[in-house]
Amino acid sequence: EWLFAKKGIGASNHFEAGGFIRSNDEVEYPNLQFHFLPIAIRYDGSAPSEGHGFQLHVGPMYSDAKGHVKITSNDPTKYPKILFNYLSTEKDRKEWVEAIKCSRRIFNQKAFDELRDKELSPGPDIKTDEQILDFVAREGESAYHPSCTCKMGYDDMSVVDSELKVHGIEGLRVVDASVMPEITNGNICAPVLMIGEKAADIILGNTPLPASNLNFYRHEK
Repeated sequence: EWLFAKKGIGASNHFEAGGFIRSNDEVEYPNLQFHFLPIAIRYDGSAPSEGHGFQLHVGPMYSDAKGHVKITSNDPTKYPKILFNYLSTEKDRKEWVEAIKCSRRIFNQKAFDELRDKELSPGPDIKTDEQILDFVAREGESAYHPSCTCKMGYDDMSVVDSELKVHGIEGLRVVDASVMPEITNGNICAPVLMIGEKAADIILGNTPLPASNLNFYRHEK
């Protein structure tokens, strides 16, 4: 359909709208991110629900749940073992429950009345906080923004210094999302590009721009 008429699902970028919101009045910054899609799909490659549908993807942006990465072999072609440790903290569990409830409030708005049919996922039977957390534990997926496993700093858990050099090893730098001390509150693509540009300047010996302190968004209570 797209190839011959330039119409249909193939003409969409799939993520046609997005948003950042505060899930409760206690947080000072948007802590949930939404992606709105005109079709029902999954990240993991499995088949979506049959028939027509629309959906949103949602999740906490600044979770305090910390996982780990373990090397499984000295063979670089072997995958490491990754544990994300989802839902391991009270804050993470609270924000996931709020994420599902906020999503439902959005889709229950009058503007969706002519488009909305029955809820496919999690489904109308998933009501309590415990049921929501069980659903998230079973169905939650990575949005492909892992980071912070080789963080910059000088404490016992840090790996690289301010020039991205690995502590105690000469001639080795790490230049990727793993050097972030904490994950950024949003998609990490642009910050990772910035890290790469900064690393290139450091390696080339370019004079850095003057330092500046910039305020970030906080909600006025």
